[in-house]
Amino acid sequence: MRGLRRFLDRIEHLFARGAPLERFGAIYEMVDTFIYTPSTVTPGAPHVRDGIDLKRVMMYVVIGVTPCFLMAMYMVGHEANTAMATLGLESADGWRGAVLDRLGIGYNASSLWACFWHGALYVLPIYIVTLIAGGFWEVLFALVRNHEINEGFFVTSMLFTLTLPASVPLWQVAVGISFGVVIGKEIFGGTGKNFLNPALVGRAFLFFAYPAYLSGDSVWVPVDGFSGATALAIAAAGGIEAVTNAGIGWSQAFLGTIQGSLGETSTLACLLGAGFLIVTRVASWRIMAGVMLGMIATSLFFNAIGSNTNPMFAMPWHWHLVLGGYAFGMVFMATDPVSASMTDTGRWIFGALIGVMVTLIRVVNPGFPEGMMLAILFANVFASLIDWFVVHANIRRRIRRNAS
Repeated sequence: MRGLRRFLDRIEHLFARGAPLERFGAIYEMVDTFIYTPSTVTPGAPHVRDGIDLKRVMMYVVIGVTPCFLMAMYMVGHEANTAMATLGLESADGWRGAVLDRLGIGYNASSLWACFWHGALYVLPIYIVTLIAGGFWEVLFALVRNHEINEGFFVTSMLFTLTLPASVPLWQVAVGISFGVVIGKEIFGGTGKNFLNPALVGRAFLFFAYPAYLSGDSVWVPVDGFSGATALAIAAAGGIEAVTNAGIGWSQAFLGTIQGSLGETSTLACLLGAGFLIVTRVASWRIMAGVMLGMIATSLFFNAIGSNTNPMFAMPWHWHLVLGGYAFGMVFMATDPVSASMTDTGRWIFGALIGVMVTLIRVVNPGFPEGMMLAILFANVFASLIDWFVVHANIRRRIRRNAS
């Protein structure tokens, strides 16, 4: 109670001296300069590479994840319209159906326009709730600590939104992002001081706290009465043959016309974002390559061993790439510059650890066929330790070289 009292006294003191007005002015400046060039930029030194600032870095990440965001809106609408046609439904339930009917958009699964706006009515509310709930905690901690407000939360909010299924209740969205921001980042000091990815922390909390809303066959398509397993769940039960027998081809999984969380289904959209982030040097290509090599090596190892009881042993590496959240996690989650390893050698090890772990979880663990979320969080825990060993190995090597 004393801690709560001191917290409330701090808030009261800030309002008494007018600090919130200054902070809300900082919020306006953050939003204003997120798209436009800030009034003050670093022309050169002390940065080693160039004068890029935090706003520019975050803007690049937002641009990189935009294809996944747009694809999510289309795919959700496409799956929903297809399910409605299967069930013989003529209109969606609730306010979404009222909006679509009023605008005359319709529910044609072959119409890009109809699918996009139907999906947008599910994706945008999730994102708006994420912004409001998570932004509240960001502003509150900035006020209490007298810190500047940065743009890091814009990226976290988009990534967290894309890890969720379309049918997730909005109150759970608020709870999840609150947990991710407060427990995953702010208690460690805020942006740049967290050792876990905040978006994944929030997603992991929701998965273990409310598993019925984040897993199963009825959560991926937001149409009442429709259920269908993800391609990865089908593969875990019957192998790749079961996936192809269900009418899901590799190219279909690559494009993303399958069930799953909002941003994980389209490998194509993820790779487009990867290309942009690598060209702009915002994301580490070493981490992505390490994740790929670790996954390929481990999947080939399991392919060579084989199993008469577990069909996942036979899954080829190119199917691991397009199923579940592998591509999305590899491009946007594993490359988080704060929670990942910092050294070049450490990035290879960090990425390879994720690739090995995700394959192990998918193949060996019978109760959780996804694995990417847990693999990245596991690697986040060891990222600093990996860098410590790399740095000290370099020190010992230089000592031996100088001694000789």
